[in-house]
Amino acid sequence: MRRREFLQTMGGASASLAFSKVDFSQVRAPAGWRTFEVITRVEVLKPSGGTRIWVPAALIRETPFQNTLSNGFHADGGTAKMVEAKRDALGIIAAEFPAGAKPALTVISSVATRNFAVDLSAAGKARNQDRADLEYFLRATKLLPTDGIVKTTATEITKGANTDVEKARAIYEWIVDNTFRNPKTRGCGVGDIRFMLETKDWGGKCADLNALYVGLARAAGLPARDVYGIRVAKPRHCLRQGD
Repeated sequence: MRRREFLQTMGGASASLAFSKVDFSQVRAPAGWRTFEVITRVEVLKPSGGTRIWVPAALIRETPFQNTLSNGFHADGGTAKMVEAKRDALGIIAAEFPAGAKPALTVISSVATRNFAVDLSAAGKARNQDRADLEYFLRATKLLPTDGIVKTTATEITKGANTDVEKARAIYEWIVDNTFRNPKTRGCGVGDIRFMLETKDWGGKCADLNALYVGLARAAGLPARDVYGIRVAKPRHCLRQGD
C-alpha cells in the first residue's frame, strides 16, 4: 500500500541502486499478524548543487509488535546506503546525488505487525536484560538532560511512588494532564525538554511530548527510549493523548 509521498529539499553531494521487495503471496504471517508494504518517495524539485536525502527505515530489530521483513531502496542517479544505530534499533537510508542529477529516493519497507498490550496491573515475568543496555537508556543527551529542572520535576512528579511501575505511571499521568498536541508545531517538533520545562511551554508534537516523558523517566532512574512508527491501520490500543 502507498502510505505517503512527500517533497523535501535539502543540500549536500554524489549512481547505483539497492532494491528488495517482498512477494506477499509467499509470506505466511502467523495468526494475529498483518503484513504491510510502506512506500516513501522523496524527490527534490529544485536542487542546488549536490543533494543529500535521508529517510527513516522500519525498525531493524524484532519486537513483540513488529517484525521487519525488508527495507529496500532505490536512489536513481545517486548512491544510497543503510546506516544503522543498532543499540537504538534504528536505521536510516542515506542517499547522495551529484550536481545535475534529479534527486529522487524511494524506500520500500515491508513489515508484519500485530496488536500488543501489557497489563501493568498484573505481575509479569521480567526479561533478562543486559545491565549495559539498561544504562544506555538512562544516559543524558543534549536534548534529553537528566539534571537541573528535569531532575527536579521528575522527583516532584514521582514523590510517593515506591516502585518503578508507580513512577512510570505517575510520569505518564503528568504528561497527559499537563501537555497537549499543538498542530502549529513545525514538523514533529524539536524535543528540547529543558526549554519546555523552563518556559512551561508544554505544547508540541510527538518529538516533544515523547521526549519529555523519556527525559523525566530517565531522570527518575527508569530506562526509557523513544519508539516511532508509521500508522498503517487503525490500532486497537492507543495512548490517551496521541500524536
